[in-house]
Amino acid sequence: MNQDKDLSRRWQLLAITAAIAWLVWLLAPVLMPFAVAAMLAYLGDPLADRLERLGLKRMWAATIVFVVIMVVVVGVLLLLIPLIARQIENLVSNLPRYGDWAQNTVWPWLQARLHLDPHTFDSDRLMAAIKAHIGSIGGVATAVLGKVSRGGLGIVMWLTNLVLIPVVAFYLLRDWDRLVAKVDAVLPRSIQPTVAYLASESDQILGAFVRGQMLVMLALGVFYGAGLGVMGLTVGPLIGMVAGLLSFVPYLGFIIGFVAAIVAALVQYGDWAHVLLVCGVFAVGQLLEGYVLVPKLVGDKIGLHPVAVMFAVLAGGYLFGFLGVLLALPAASVIIVLLRYLIERYRMSELYNRTGPDDPVVAEVELAVHRDGAVEATVEPPQDDRTEP
Repeated sequence: MNQDKDLSRRWQLLAITAAIAWLVWLLAPVLMPFAVAAMLAYLGDPLADRLERLGLKRMWAATIVFVVIMVVVVGVLLLLIPLIARQIENLVSNLPRYGDWAQNTVWPWLQARLHLDPHTFDSDRLMAAIKAHIGSIGGVATAVLGKVSRGGLGIVMWLTNLVLIPVVAFYLLRDWDRLVAKVDAVLPRSIQPTVAYLASESDQILGAFVRGQMLVMLALGVFYGAGLGVMGLTVGPLIGMVAGLLSFVPYLGFIIGFVAAIVAALVQYGDWAHVLLVCGVFAVGQLLEGYVLVPKLVGDKIGLHPVAVMFAVLAGGYLFGFLGVLLALPAASVIIVLLRYLIERYRMSELYNRTGPDDPVVAEVELAVHRDGAVEATVEPPQDDRTEP
């Protein structure tokens, strides 16, 4: 009887979890402003808690943190948007130089060593295709903006989402602790300790990743961009920003930024002195990331393999679009916590610890260790108990 009740309770919990997951998948297109607002509130909650401990009321603490976050976000956007626009224009204007360098330097070198067809690579056609795609991107953006501006409902939805993010972020930040307590109060008492433990572990990993890794990405982007810009690389700030943004995958941002900076230095200067300067910038950046930024800001609690990070981003984008990309890494961090918990439960279970009978085939295997360290497995034929006539 108790087993039937326990099984029924588990099925109920599974049905509730499946219903919540289905609703999230169904409402994914409208969850974007709420997801962004929740992330902002989560980032600001520790600072608001600290202000509360200093004697401020939660309302005033949330207001101060909210104003700081909004000032930082608006300032970053006002700084980055013109910079990115100028860098992209600079990149587009330098595309013929990159094409000439590839046609006259790289391709002859590859052709001489790999014995390739000289007509395989056509820089003029490649540059035309790249410019056409860049132009199409601008055309698509113009078309989308025009459609949004023409459609009253579209512009209303866009403005609504833009206004919703700060409003929802403020209310979530103000009531964060209260909402967490209410969620804890409605949990079934049978699973509340387990959920509380998993939530605490997930919060530690998310705190280390979301807050720490964002600071690491920002610091690396500023360092790489400033370093490449100081050495005179025209597209250096853009390469540095891309390398910093991609640094959440170990070595991905470094490899892409390093290769792009080497190519840009060879095209712009054509000497090895600037190539060595690029190597120096990225070598210092790697030392800074490995020995200062990551240990201090992130720590060693994440445990996300680079392959898992790339899979999480691609899977999140495929399932939920941009919202999935935005939430992929936090979700992967929580999944890591759940997997660790399930593995520990499995190791404590009877399925893992119970020993079975000896395997008669394995019992017949004898391992002969040779003097040179090689291991040879020999199998003795089973004994025939029949007697000869």
